[in-house]
Parts: sequence; C-alpha cells; structure tokens
Amino acid sequence: MPPNQSEIGTPADWLRHARSDLALVRVEQETDVLLETLCFHAQQTAEKSLKAVLLREGIEFPYTHDIARLITLVHKAKIPWNEELDQAAELTGYAVEGRYPGSAETVSEEEYRQALAIAERVLIWAENIIEPTTQEGS
Repeated sequence: MPPNQSEIGTPADWLRHARSDLALVRVEQETDVLLETLCFHAQQTAEKSLKAVLLREGIEFPYTHDIARLITLVHKAKIPWNEELDQAAELTGYAVEGRYPGSAETVSEEEYRQALAIAERVLIWAENIIEPTTQEGS
C-alpha cells in the first residue's frame, strides 16, 4: 500500500526530481556513459512528471515504472492530455531492462534522441499543469 501523499513529497518536489533526471539525459555522452543509462533517466523524467501531476490532482498512483498505466490514470481523471504524449509509454522498457548487462538490446543514437524528446515533452506538459503562471511568462 502506498504511503499517504504527505509522506511522498509535493508535486514541485516530483518536478524537481524529473528536471534532475532530464539534466542527466542531456549530458554530453562521455565514453563510459551508456545510452541505455541516459534512456533510463528519460523514462524517469516521464514517470516523475506524470506522478507529479497525479499527486497535484489528488490521485493515488501505484509504485510502478509502467508509463502506460500512469497515462491511463491521467485519462481516467480527465486531466488535459495530448495524444502525442502517448509515445511516453514506449519509455517503460528503459526502466529496468537497459540497466543491467545482457538484459536488453543496445540503444541506438536515434532511440536515445527520441527518448530525450519524449521526456522533454512530458515534463513541459507537467510544468504547464503544475506551474502554469511560470510557463506562461516564459
């Protein structure tokens, strides 16, 4: 059973962590940094962004890395959502498989760039819901 919402932070806390993950995704690839690791952080950006919005709306969410499941909760709550963002569900595979040797295929540069773009769009969506005045003035 998930803890009550006062124990898991605020929507702003979740967005701060999502932004941190996105900053890691954007890091110039060093020789030892795997694209799989960067894609994991793209998945985390989307997951934490979705959870920030669900928390703001008072909707309990499961401890899951399943982005499609979180998107379903967004739809059920009738939170404004652009169907283009459904692509975020594709990031779920990066939550576990790519983090361990031998458990996934190598990520291509193109897949990495796509994961980055999706993560950026989901974070912007969440920011526009949680911090609309900040985003309007930008």
